[in-house]
Amino acid sequence: MTLKVHSRMQFKHPEILYFLFLLVIPILVHLFQLRRFKKEYFTNVRFLKELTIQTRKSSKIKKWLLLATRLLLLTALIFAFAQPFFKAKESNTATNEMYIILDNSFSMQAKGQKGELLKRAVQDLLEHSPENQTFSLITNSETFWNTDIKSIQSELQNLKYSAAPFQLENAMAKIKSHKSPFNKDIIVISDGIGLEQKHLKSIDKEFNTYFITPKAEQKNNLSIDSVYIHQTLDRFYEIGIKLSAYGDHFEATPIALYNQKKLIAKTLLTFDNEGANSKQKTIQFTIPKEDFNGYVAIEDNGLEYDNTLYFSISKPEKINVLSIGTTDKNGYLSKIFTETEFNYTNFPITDLDYNLIEKQDAIVLNELKEIPQALQTTLKSFVEKGGNLVLVPSQENSMANLNAFLANFGNIQFKNLENKEKLITKIAFNHPLYSGVFEKKIENFQYPNTKNSFAINSATPAILSYEDQSVFLTSIQKEVASVYVFSAPINTVNSNFQNSPLIVPTFYNMAQSIQKTGVSALVIGENQPYLIDAKLSKEEIVSVKNSTENFIPMQQILNNKVKLTFNDYPQQSGNFGIFKQEQLLKNISFNYNRTESNLLSNTEINLSDFKTIDNISTIFDTLQTDRTNNEIWKWFVIFTLLFLVIELLIQKFVK
Repeated sequence: MTLKVHSRMQFKHPEILYFLFLLVIPILVHLFQLRRFKKEYFTNVRFLKELTIQTRKSSKIKKWLLLATRLLLLTALIFAFAQPFFKAKESNTATNEMYIILDNSFSMQAKGQKGELLKRAVQDLLEHSPENQTFSLITNSETFWNTDIKSIQSELQNLKYSAAPFQLENAMAKIKSHKSPFNKDIIVISDGIGLEQKHLKSIDKEFNTYFITPKAEQKNNLSIDSVYIHQTLDRFYEIGIKLSAYGDHFEATPIALYNQKKLIAKTLLTFDNEGANSKQKTIQFTIPKEDFNGYVAIEDNGLEYDNTLYFSISKPEKINVLSIGTTDKNGYLSKIFTETEFNYTNFPITDLDYNLIEKQDAIVLNELKEIPQALQTTLKSFVEKGGNLVLVPSQENSMANLNAFLANFGNIQFKNLENKEKLITKIAFNHPLYSGVFEKKIENFQYPNTKNSFAINSATPAILSYEDQSVFLTSIQKEVASVYVFSAPINTVNSNFQNSPLIVPTFYNMAQSIQKTGVSALVIGENQPYLIDAKLSKEEIVSVKNSTENFIPMQQILNNKVKLTFNDYPQQSGNFGIFKQEQLLKNISFNYNRTESNLLSNTEINLSDFKTIDNISTIFDTLQTDRTNNEIWKWFVIFTLLFLVIELLIQKFVK
């Protein structure tokens, strides 16, 4: 029950106001307590008359003053017990639950006016959050439900940067799943890197949402993006390091290469300071053709997390390649798959020993007239276990047989056979098959051709295309392997592709096994399966560890191989080893995703539907002011004491 005296003042105990009827008591006392004056006879009557008149006037004034004082005193006392207050402006939201979304992605390493953005945000939370304030804290990597600032002080002070990028939708999904009957106050603290207008739709309109968007003052940043084997020599690898520069006016920066933490090469990196704000550059290093387990590093004034790229290269093993087809059509393959790097064998379909298939790293089906069902089943299992497969069709092979075989791997279908000469004119330079093959894009070269080719319907982009944009070579990427499909026979009668400079890098790279050659530099969180050669019993497992972390990945035994899946592990980038008990099976490296490197990508989003503020203390002050009732009963207690003092003064000094 509440009683409004005027538009805003209310009482916690309005029933006490009924005692205002007691005000009639001092009024009655005043009316009936009339003092009678006795007559006394004196000789000087005129003087006494004047004295009597003055005394009566003075007595009446004193009585009226006492009456007024006592009425005010009693009224103030009754009001004090009724506990009046002015209702808060947002009293209906006083029961809201508070959620703080704190972005701890790597872009928050950027420096603002008071240091790193994340460290400054954490310090503000520690300094300005009320100790009695209950809230839930959601970061990219951790969640603390229904806590307070003292309970998570240590966790906040030790909060690490997360490899996961800031995703507002994920945080909002967590909040919505935490069901309660109360509305919610949401405080989002993020620099906005990666945040787009569409992501704001995940915020319910009923939520009371605030945004704090700290800004970086230093937005220039250098990033080491990737590493690859640019060229394989007899005794050396020439590796390429790709870097990006975001911003302008970069000074020359040292770049160093380490193996087992030992410096083995160093050079100076320079960027052209003219032109676009985003630039790329590749640096080459030459290293011995042996096991490598190290990193490449730079130092800049931007973000730290992308200044180091860890990678491993295993000492090359010979790759096992099997071609299935007639000997006369496979002669070119023996020239590509040489004995120095490959164990190459060829069998006609009639002489094929199916037991050899599981021992291969790559298999080429070269213009078979038919692919038997037993071979289809075996090759499906072969690809699932990490083997690469290359299909070169035959004009004599039926489309029904080809399509039934390809249905085992993905959405790709052969159509009609076209009897028309076509030129192969387009190369997908960015495809992984040609990574490091070309120094620059070739606009004009001696185009190979085919006389007859199948039309292909494929959901994946072409690797090599004809002049009419139709497909000559495409691929289906599986978890741990690739299936490459040509649309035409490439024998010398139908095509001059065997004489093209493209033939060697194309087949050479299609046969490569990333587990036996190439660079190991996995990205944390991408969850790409990884195969290693290992013989394990059903009870045995492998673990991944270095000096600071040790974890057991998900694993599946595939004959003589093990497929590993790492999920969101490890938590920190670095060089690791894959171990069977204490036996090192293989070196492996993990890196953070570079999605946070470009601080210039922070597009301005429209936050007009939300409240934007500068710091956390403003929010708590605003909520405290807007949601706290203005209690004024203490003033009435003061008035009661004041009127009591006034009454005593009247009694003493007014005659």
